Amino acid sequence: MEVPVYLIAGFLEGGKTNFINGILEDGFAREDATLLLCCEEGIEEYDPRFLRNVTVVTIDDESQLSRNKLKQLEQKYRPKQILIEYNGMWEIQKLYFDYLPSNWLLYQVMTFVDATTFNMYVKNMGALMMEKIKDADMIVFNRCTEKEREALRARNLKMVNRRADIYLENMDGSSEDYADETVSAFDLSAPLIDIRDDDYGVFYVEAMDLPARFDGKTVRFKAQMCKSPQFQEGCVPGRFAMVCCANDITFLGMACKAKNIEQYKNRDWVTITATVKAEHLDAYGEEPGPVLYAERIEPAEPAKEEVIQF
Repeated sequence: MEVPVYLIAGFLEGGKTNFINGILEDGFAREDATLLLCCEEGIEEYDPRFLRNVTVVTIDDESQLSRNKLKQLEQKYRPKQILIEYNGMWEIQKLYFDYLPSNWLLYQVMTFVDATTFNMYVKNMGALMMEKIKDADMIVFNRCTEKEREALRARNLKMVNRRADIYLENMDGSSEDYADETVSAFDLSAPLIDIRDDDYGVFYVEAMDLPARFDGKTVRFKAQMCKSPQFQEGCVPGRFAMVCCANDITFLGMACKAKNIEQYKNRDWVTITATVKAEHLDAYGEEPGPVLYAERIEPAEPAKEEVIQF
């Protein structure tokens, strides 16, 4: 029998336990028997008032985790759903590939972060922090001040995880959506939107998330040529981006309908002037995405920083 798993990830003081208490109070486990695996004990504790239908199992050390161990817990307690409060110092990929039984299906991954310590963790344990950001369906930054909100938005975390819902929880208890869809990073009234080299990542994320915003706009930017056999109508120019370390470099390219590009090889630097249209392509799935209609492609010098860093 398939069992839904809800994974709550993040480092100490991120707000994981408070979130679990909140959903239990709201009735998350009111009807279905729930197994709660506690892999990290912090200052906060689970509220016993809401544990009537919940079995809490503490896992003090990662060596106690294994597929057989988790299967034994399932057979013993027969849960209808499972919550995992995961230890921030353990690699989340190991949980996915080495520990979870095949019938434990990840329904949702939620990551909670203390905004006041985020930069410290990124600086000292970037890979551990970023894997929890990249894999999440929902990300909540707690204890945000105005300074921290500005710093988090300046990092352009949507480059790291475009599909996640990201929220900023303020010190006064109010909450903000990380992405303000009413404001663009660019002057959309300009006849030509000139995108600086260090703003390509911002443009890519905004255009991918909100392609209608750029529909009919003319843009100019520097990118590396990429000819893809999956897109025969032109090319897929873009830039390489690094999330936190060299192992996380990925190519951020956009479909571009263009002619007479035989002179360019893959990775050649070019300046592209193109009109953007929001259109359906197989590569974009069910939703429309930005398609560039090239007006001009010219050779260019490499960007000063060839790899974008968020």
